[in-house]
Formats: sequence, structure tokens, C-alpha cells
Amino acid sequence: MRHRMCTEPDRACHVWESLAYAQRERKGGAMVQRCLQIGFLLTLASLMVLAGCAKMMTTTSDSSAPGAGGSLDGGRAADGSRTEDGGRTAAMGQAPGSPARPDPREFAVTAVLRDIHFEFDRYDIRPEDARVLEANAESLKSNPSWRVLIEGHADQRGTSEYNLALGDRRAKASMNYLVSQGVRASRISVISYGEARPVCDQMSEGCWSQNRRAHFLVKEK
Repeated sequence: MRHRMCTEPDRACHVWESLAYAQRERKGGAMVQRCLQIGFLLTLASLMVLAGCAKMMTTTSDSSAPGAGGSLDGGRAADGSRTEDGGRTAAMGQAPGSPARPDPREFAVTAVLRDIHFEFDRYDIRPEDARVLEANAESLKSNPSWRVLIEGHADQRGTSEYNLALGDRRAKASMNYLVSQGVRASRISVISYGEARPVCDQMSEGCWSQNRRAHFLVKEK
């Protein structure tokens, strides 16, 4: 805003100049306040974005974890049936330190090593099966030339992918128990067949309980 220079004793001019100065001050203060408001809103938006990202990362991490207590219940639907969402693809595996992936055809059944069985949808070792594994471990330590292949199996309920994952966890749980009893991990390999090799085909709990197993095969080194 343009204004003329005031000279004494032009009071009207001085009043006008004071009003113009006050108006400029108000405009400047309003601009500063507006900038502060914009800065506050931008900071708040940034904090909300960061909080959302952190929550997303936590949710993703939690949802990918397996069920606690030896269960894969993450794949269970509301009616109690298992669903493919909870499954994880399992393939032939081996213990750390094993020289190569084994060929199952090289292994044979031995009456010395007994199978163990599992509860529905679980892979933790039951007390009665722990005693079987302890006896198996003693047999393996008494025959140091043996290598063992542990097959993990599941019953027919659930998807093929889910049951492969469950069989794999059962085989690895059995392997870990043998290692805890003094069997070298390099002597052990594991494989999962899921539901593909049942020992009983009847649709009953008595039959399904036989299929939920870890089966042991051996070969000479």
C-alpha cells in the first residue's frame, strides 16, 4: 500500500500512517500463524503415517508365526476344519551337517526303530512317544554306522499343502528329540509325505490316529 510522507503538524497524515502500519503487522502475524498451523498439520500427518507402518509390520510378523504349543491352528476355519491359508509348503529336508539330500529308496524298515504318533493337528512329542524316541536313540547310538530317515505323515483331513507342512514339522520334532538324546544331527534326514501315504484308509478316528505318525527308516553309511 502506497502512502505519502507526513510532515508536522499534519496529524491526519500521522494517524493514517499508524493505521497502515498496524494493518501490515496484522497481516504479517496472520501469515506466521498460518505457517505454524501448516507445519503442525504436516508433522501430525507424518507421525500418523509412521504409526500406521509400524502397526502393519507388527501385524504381518505376528500373522506369519506358527501356532504355539506344537499346533498349526493358523489354518483352521471357523467350523474347526483346516484351510489352505494356514498351510506352508514342505519338501524333503535334512538336518544341518548332512552331506546330501538322501534318496528314500536307499533306506529300509527296521523293527528296532518304532514309529511314534501325534494328536490331531499337532506336532509336539507326547510323553509315551518320548519313551519310544529314547529307545530309538539308544539303538542309533549302538549302531553308529546307521543313518536314519524320518518320514512325517498326517491324516486325510485338511489340504494337501497344509498336511505337507504338518508332516514336516512332525518329522523335525522327532529329529530334534533324537539329537537331544545324543544322536548326531548329521546322521538324520527328514521328509514329509503329508496325507499321501496312509497306513489306514478308513474314515474314522481310529484310522486317522494311525496315520498321524513319524516313521523311521535306516541305511548303512
